[in-house]
This record gives sequence, structure tokens and C-alpha cells, in this order.
Amino acid sequence: MSRRGAVAAFAAVALFATVLTLLLVGTPAAAGPPAAAADGGSGGMALLAAAIAVAGSSIGAAIAVAYTGAAALAAMSERPELFGRAMVVVGLAEGIAIYGLIVAIILIGRA
Repeated sequence: MSRRGAVAAFAAVALFATVLTLLLVGTPAAAGPPAAAADGGSGGMALLAAAIAVAGSSIGAAIAVAYTGAAALAAMSERPELFGRAMVVVGLAEGIAIYGLIVAIILIGRA
């Protein structure tokens, strides 16, 4: 898959997850359970949205780590003293997956 195709696929998954999240979360009710969970039919959709959030963020993190890791190794082969800076950049790319996990935990809590 080319770089443009991977970015387009990730954008489509991210857009779908965002739409599902906005539809399921909405605004909280004043008291009691959320209105979407009151009828008992949206629990499965919340779990599906959580799965899509984790999958999309993991794919995005994998693509980011692949590119930043390759660039970091190339930079370190020329200047070994850049190890610390290169690992910070790769670590920031891994943070994308953690954001997806946080969104999934919030969605599962509302299911």
C-alpha cells in the first residue's frame, strides 16, 4: 500500500470513528443513565465504536512509528548523539495509540 493510500484509509477510519463517537456520546442527561443507554440498544454500538477507535489509533500509530523510526535510525547512523531526541520523537508517535485507548475506555464506560 502506498503512503497516500495508507493515509486515506486511516482518514476514513478516523472519520467513521468520530461520527460514531458523536452519535453515541452526545450530551449527558441531567440525571440517571445516558439517553442512548436507556433503551438498551446502543451498548453494542458503543463497543463497536470503541473497537474502531482502538484499531484506527493503532494503525495510525504504526504508520507514524514506521516513518519516524526509519528517519530516527537514519539520523542516528550519521550522528549517534541524536539518540535521545530521536527516541522522544518515536515516543510521541506512539502516543497516538494511547489516545485511542482513552477514547475506548470512555466509550466502554458509557455502554
